[in-house]
Amino acid sequence: MSSRRFEHSRRAILGGAAALAAASAAKSQPASPASTAQDLSGRSVLITGTSSGFGRLTALHLARLGATVIASMRNYDVGKRPEAQELARIAKDEQLKLHLVEIDVLDEGLIASGVARAEEIAGGPLDVLVNNAGVGLSGPVELADMEATRLIFETNLFGYLRMARAVLPGMRGKGEGQVFNVSSQLGRILIPGLGMYCATKFGVEAMFETMAYELAPFGVEVTIIQPGGYPTKIWENGSRYTDALFERADDDRLKAYDAHVQMARGILSGEYSTDANDVPRAIAETMAMPAGTRPLRRPVHPNTAATDAANAAMAQIQAQVLGGGAFKSWHDAVTD
Repeated sequence: MSSRRFEHSRRAILGGAAALAAASAAKSQPASPASTAQDLSGRSVLITGTSSGFGRLTALHLARLGATVIASMRNYDVGKRPEAQELARIAKDEQLKLHLVEIDVLDEGLIASGVARAEEIAGGPLDVLVNNAGVGLSGPVELADMEATRLIFETNLFGYLRMARAVLPGMRGKGEGQVFNVSSQLGRILIPGLGMYCATKFGVEAMFETMAYELAPFGVEVTIIQPGGYPTKIWENGSRYTDALFERADDDRLKAYDAHVQMARGILSGEYSTDANDVPRAIAETMAMPAGTRPLRRPVHPNTAATDAANAAMAQIQAQVLGGGAFKSWHDAVTD
């Protein structure tokens, strides 16, 4: 095959893949029905990344169900950040137990002070942590320089670990608690052009499933939320990081990956007809379940077939590895 014909077919394949990914993400399907409202009175919840998207919606949903919610965000500006002011106004108007603190998941100092303030508001160790703060990044893996790679891993993976380490001593001390981690269908399924994002979410899946087994003897549960495509700002905001990455890339790499770059830009501009409130509803439903029955993973999307298949296959493998040995009791305590 000539190089010209190969280039033509390569671009056709990439274009077809981009169209398929966009169609899958945007596919209109009936939204999940709203579930019966749970009563979460008496539960304390700390949530990261509440300026927009799943974090903001989850803070409001759980507070409306009676929980004491500590909503955190970076660049808080002593409460002057517009998104913080809006949440505070809603909380006041609706008389919600919703409080705001500053946490940047990249800053150990702000994590320590924010968690301390959250525990003060809660009157003791927290009942629930929702790890949600994250960033999006697209483009071929070879184009991802260390600046972009550090940013996405520091936020999406190491930020989750920092937050868990900050709240777990209190949870272990009282013998109960739950850590939710907002992952993604892309923590199980790979799409070219989103390799670095997938890598962070695969890391979340591995790290927190392992922690689920390790925390079982302490009565602390872990649930990994796996959303599909939803209309949040993560990819809108991520386009800024991606544009900056492409500006830093050398011309030879950009030229080599031109079709991939265009596909990556298309992924970021996808349209979604799904209801982002599916995620806070899933978190509330899981919180309301009796301890010991809460699932390790909760796929959330009108179409979870691929994620369900991946989860089932990996659960079977883990059962073979852990189900009959020294870790059997820990494995048995984790519900999937």
